[in-house]
Amino acid sequence: MAYIKTAKRWLQVLEKSDVIFFLRPYSNNLLKRTVKTPKMYFFDTGLVAYLTRYSSPEILANGAINGAILENFVVSELLKSYHNNARECLLWYYRDSNANEIDMVIESDGLVHPLEIKRSVNPGSELIGAFSHLDKASVPRGDGAILCMRPKLSAINSENYIVPIWMI
Repeated sequence: MAYIKTAKRWLQVLEKSDVIFFLRPYSNNLLKRTVKTPKMYFFDTGLVAYLTRYSSPEILANGAINGAILENFVVSELLKSYHNNARECLLWYYRDSNANEIDMVIESDGLVHPLEIKRSVNPGSELIGAFSHLDKASVPRGDGAILCMRPKLSAINSENYIVPIWMI
């Protein structure tokens, strides 16, 4: 079991060095079945590509974990944007024991905003289905969005948008 303690110490060193960060799960007293394990992300997706041995953008774009690397990029860029503007970022993810998941939940101005990240150009409206799980939270739900590869800003409905990743 000494290797578990060693791994935890190395993760702490990487976190303090701003190589990685942990996205904590969103929960409150009204959301009882949420998963409590944090998700680990890298601040530098170029380092992720190097460590996974993706040698070119084309190989990365067609690789098995391209969606996870895109999610890592988006989460880290949003977090860096907040930090660069000297603003506190109340950023989480949501997952419950029934495997309902929301990639990011941002709390701002007394509202929680659910965000999904997809590599697709034409994400389906079914992707916002999990957003309703936040309706049970003690903080009201605000507008949500799917961040994706679509070239133009558009809307799913009056409360949920499709936002091109290049706009973040």
